[in-house]
Amino acid sequence: MSSNSLIRIAVPNKGSLSEAAAQMLAEAGYVQRNDAKELVLLDEANGVEFFYLRPRDIAVYVGEGTLDIGITGRDMLLDSGAHAEEMMPLGFGRSRFGFAAAAGSQLSIDRLHEQRLATSYPVLVDNYLSGRGIHPRLISLDGAVETAIRLGVADAIADVVETGTTLRQAGLELFGDPILHSEAVLIKRRDVAVSTGVELLQRRLGGVLVARNYVMMDYDVSDEVIDLACSITPGLESPTVAPLAKEGWLAVRAMVPRTDAQKIMDDLWAVGARAILVTDIAACRL
Repeated sequence: MSSNSLIRIAVPNKGSLSEAAAQMLAEAGYVQRNDAKELVLLDEANGVEFFYLRPRDIAVYVGEGTLDIGITGRDMLLDSGAHAEEMMPLGFGRSRFGFAAAAGSQLSIDRLHEQRLATSYPVLVDNYLSGRGIHPRLISLDGAVETAIRLGVADAIADVVETGTTLRQAGLELFGDPILHSEAVLIKRRDVAVSTGVELLQRRLGGVLVARNYVMMDYDVSDEVIDLACSITPGLESPTVAPLAKEGWLAVRAMVPRTDAQKIMDDLWAVGARAILVTDIAACRL
């Protein structure tokens, strides 16, 4: 870690990860910049200093120990070859990384040997294929690799895929298994213990993830079916159960996955629960 008391954090300055990373840090209680041209920001109250850098460079700065931790994509971390490692996934910027070729070409990963393969991630792709004994002719491009086939530069490409729309518009189709599933991750230098301040940041970010992925559910239920109701809403550890003024009835509170909330409400109603309420969680520590 850096020698001074401030924690130095690298944040993407542009691209698909930038806004989402800043939003998550703000939800975790950290000050974020108002001007996109601002490259360094001091959050003195929290003892951190933010450096806004190109996402592809972040792993290098962290791996060299210049900065303590950073937020970047898993794909960019692996392609960097930097002395850095993933600490925790952050739940945004999800994408898959895979191979594509002209529609109908019937290419397969096994047939990529000595073929021209264009990519912006040569280290990541080479590590993946060489481990399988496949050695294509790698052509390193800086973005927009989907045009490489049409322009006659490559026979296939390896690139990040979010929805696949851009590939289809270029007349390409995916083939083979994905190289990896990527998302934004928090990273640190390898073989370096985290400080108390970094542990605090991790807890805060973890709290943001829980608040985004869970909701609080409250409902009333008869004590005759309380066990069945609690099996539907087990919570993260155990639901909170309290007696109501109405004899034989109980109030239950539990955290449930946000994506399952409507189905859970239906199931609770079916077993006799009433007054079912769902509220957002603004923040938490678990």
